Amino acid sequence: MKMRRRGRDGSGQRNQNGDSQMSDWNAQQYLKFEDERTRAARDLLAQVPLQDARRVVDIGCGPGNSTELLLKRWPQATVTGIDTSADMLKQARERLPGVTFIEANVSHWVPKQQTEVLFANAVFQWVPDHVRQLKRLIGALPPGGVLAVQMPDNLDEPSHRLMREMARLEPFREQLAKAVEARDILPEPEVYYDTLKPLCSRFDVWHTVYNHVLDNAAAVVEWVRGTGLRPFLDPLEMDQRKAFLDGYTAHIAKAYTPLHDGKVMLRFPRVFIVAVR
Repeated sequence: MKMRRRGRDGSGQRNQNGDSQMSDWNAQQYLKFEDERTRAARDLLAQVPLQDARRVVDIGCGPGNSTELLLKRWPQATVTGIDTSADMLKQARERLPGVTFIEANVSHWVPKQQTEVLFANAVFQWVPDHVRQLKRLIGALPPGGVLAVQMPDNLDEPSHRLMREMARLEPFREQLAKAVEARDILPEPEVYYDTLKPLCSRFDVWHTVYNHVLDNAAAVVEWVRGTGLRPFLDPLEMDQRKAFLDGYTAHIAKAYTPLHDGKVMLRFPRVFIVAVR
């Protein structure tokens, strides 16, 4: 059963990256699928029309894999990464020691004047009232500046639907009531267009469905343990966490049947936005 779409204003409450109800992100877990996760960032960056930039910010930079792309695209620019996760920032600083990384919450963060590129790969799906935040950030750009955003739109996929189904079972129901609402499904593309296009000289929004070939169903579980599964596991004690994972893994094995070579295919829809001030 599909989740109900959000209202046209895109409003709603969700936990965000770094919420106090969740433990810190695990950079090593996230990087187990670095190439696959970075693919969307590469595709988003390819659509940014700005040839030269002097000041660039990677919002939700994580372990620095997307920041590295920005450095290669604009080698003369001052590139800064921001994130709420201390572990992610530690990994990013080790990876790119010459770059400034700042612990900051994008909901309250304000870019410096004349920042020409705001790049946000897979972060705003965690930010409460993210459409309003995107509007605020576009307004902070100089003329010709670019906000480039990619967000997973996968809450209807088995990988995430099965998390919620498990969370509604006993003995998890009470502890995981908030986890079920940790993310809301993204609004329709028309919401982004109607809200953000009046601020822009150019505005593009599109969906892409990635089909990631993984070794087996257990790899699907490992993938989401670094992201979407975190709000479901963090509130549980060790024995409950194991029971939840065992049940979830069994459901995933039924949902992701092997291909001819034993591998499985993880379908992963994403929404992209490129807004030019």
